[in-house]
Amino acid sequence: MAENDEILLGRDGRLAILTINRPLALNALTLANYRRIGPALRAWAADPLVNAVVVRGAGDRAFCAGGDVRAVYEAGRRIGGPSDLTGIFFREEYELIQRIHHFPKPYIAIIDGITMGGGAGISVNGAYRVATERTLFAMPETGIGLFPDVGATRFLNRCPGYLGRYLGMTGARLNAADALYCGFATHYVTRDRIDELMAALAATKPARRPVEQVLGSFAVDSGPAPIAALQSAIDRCFVGESVEAILDALAAEAAGGGTHAAWAQETRASLLTKSPTSLKITLRQLTIGRDYDLEAALALEYRLTQHVMASHDFYEGVRAVLIDKDQQPHWHPPTLAEVTDEVSEAYFAPIGERELRFAN
Repeated sequence: MAENDEILLGRDGRLAILTINRPLALNALTLANYRRIGPALRAWAADPLVNAVVVRGAGDRAFCAGGDVRAVYEAGRRIGGPSDLTGIFFREEYELIQRIHHFPKPYIAIIDGITMGGGAGISVNGAYRVATERTLFAMPETGIGLFPDVGATRFLNRCPGYLGRYLGMTGARLNAADALYCGFATHYVTRDRIDELMAALAATKPARRPVEQVLGSFAVDSGPAPIAALQSAIDRCFVGESVEAILDALAAEAAGGGTHAAWAQETRASLLTKSPTSLKITLRQLTIGRDYDLEAALALEYRLTQHVMASHDFYEGVRAVLIDKDQQPHWHPPTLAEVTDEVSEAYFAPIGERELRFAN
């Protein structure tokens, strides 16, 4: 293993450690990275000398900022239409997430720093997620013409009230206390004790002291969650059955001049910058997937990705945010009114033999 490897695999006692080593890219994951992680997890699952697995990110800024959407963008923009990568990337990403969800040993993600998109996928779907004072969690996909995926159909719907709709549609950013409140994190440990926690996990003999007990002994109070103070307003505004109804509710909340008026005004303005198609897809996705298990969630999301890859807004969103960085995407259709029920429902149409299916 070389220090410049993008995925570092190590052992400390009976603790296996996987480090995403792309700090300059905020540890965003490529297809090659996913192909390295999968076999490592399979080997550790079968190894009787491994009691638990820790996944963490290199550097001081991020656990994992997501999947490598730039590569997907470039593949989809090639002459002749989307290449196979636009299908292969999401398929292998989702298959890895499903493996993480069912990993037979304690799987612990240290979500220290930026944790977005694909970073949420490889953490929230696992058993334990340790947040720190540097945790910054978000699902910002509607801003690049996509939708919250990587199992978000399930984990956003497990948030209190209508909070999942709010987070999925707006891409709002959360701190550690918020992440705990939403269920995205399971423990809060101060950053200066992470190495000590790792050492304790390495020395743990499960028969004597379960991993959960070790995590609990390091966990401290994260303080109040700012998002909790918005819960009542979120529930009032995001209960609507259409994006237009949600926008109207936010306008009414703002006009009411109450405690949450400024939040409502800012939230409404933020939504109006997102892809209209993405907003409608996201609301429908979270509505029909309210009770989905992970496999059903990923199957739905895969179907959606393949329709999105054959459309316009993802490429325009990535161009505006990541390529040209002008922050001026030109969505098509440009308005919510033009994204009719027929338009949005087309994204949910079956894709035949390309559907994502998991073995029983």
